Amino acid sequence: MSEQNTKKSAKKKAAKAPATGPIDPALYDFVRAPLITEKATMASEHNQVMFRVPVKATKPEIKRAIETLFKVNVTAVNTLISKGKLKRFRGHLGRRSDVKKAIVTLAEGQSIDVTTGL
Repeated sequence: MSEQNTKKSAKKKAAKAPATGPIDPALYDFVRAPLITEKATMASEHNQVMFRVPVKATKPEIKRAIETLFKVNVTAVNTLISKGKLKRFRGHLGRRSDVKKAIVTLAEGQSIDVTTGL
């Protein structure tokens, strides 16, 4: 029975480790840009990083992209969609596009330096 426990713990450790090998270029589409705002800076104190992502991106896709590109362990991904506002420019009515943001919580002791880029 102890042999089964060691196999299970080995699988868990392997599942937590970020993937190595060639990076899929499609993963770069899931991370548009880091958000550098006052709120994002305050969230970084709690091991969280904020990114702008495509509106169609899902949480598992964002998690896989962040883990692969930055070689960190992600514990949670929270997303929100800011709806575009109606704006007037020289009397003409226009609409800003919707923006999706991802708040990525990293494992304890890990960090991402968003100022260096990818």
